[in-house]
Amino acid sequence: MSSQDSNERHRRVRSFVRRPGRLTPAQARALETLLPTYGLPKDCKDAASRFDQDRPLVIEIGCGNGQALAFMAANEPQFNFLGIEIHEPGVGRLLRSVEADGLDNVRVAVRDAVEVLEHQIPLDSLEQVRIYFPDPWPKKRHHKRRLIQAPFLGLVAERLRSGGLVHLATDWMPYAEWMLETLAEVPAFELVGDPYLPRPEWRPQTHFEKRGQRRGHRIVDLLLKRVEA
Repeated sequence: MSSQDSNERHRRVRSFVRRPGRLTPAQARALETLLPTYGLPKDCKDAASRFDQDRPLVIEIGCGNGQALAFMAANEPQFNFLGIEIHEPGVGRLLRSVEADGLDNVRVAVRDAVEVLEHQIPLDSLEQVRIYFPDPWPKKRHHKRRLIQAPFLGLVAERLRSGGLVHLATDWMPYAEWMLETLAEVPAFELVGDPYLPRPEWRPQTHFEKRGQRRGHRIVDLLLKRVEA
């Protein structure tokens, strides 16, 4: 398979829709003044080079308003964290938290996760990938938009070191079942422990999780380990 074919295969998944959001003046200032410092430029070939210290790299895909990412960065200083998010108001809020809390182990990429993984993350370089409450696209005709697909997990596996982890969380049981079915198609991963883990201590409770609980949804955490395929 050519490089172009591989890129097209991975790019079939575009799980997000750009929804314009109103930037507050503070968020707009953060994007203007802080993104040059904490952002991942599009021409950077290795995201790890943007950090001041050499620590294992953890990526959170779809970090939203950055509340969970800021919590993890503050409580897991042994890691560098790269948040990937396209929603600019959320990025602005994250940047303000990073500056206020003095977090030197956070950077952010404001673009599609597939593009970042393909062009800015070297092979076998990631420690973990964390994806919390991705859009479940519940209607059957929209299932093709779900982020967790076999080609996407294959791309993630190529960027993880051997033994690296993927942590998934969802409040939509049909999506959890979809994730498990998809996992069976990717021999580079094995499930760690019980299929439905209790929330690991490193994952803070998120806004989407609380909303799901209010609606009576079961919260599911899945932990995948990168193995030799």
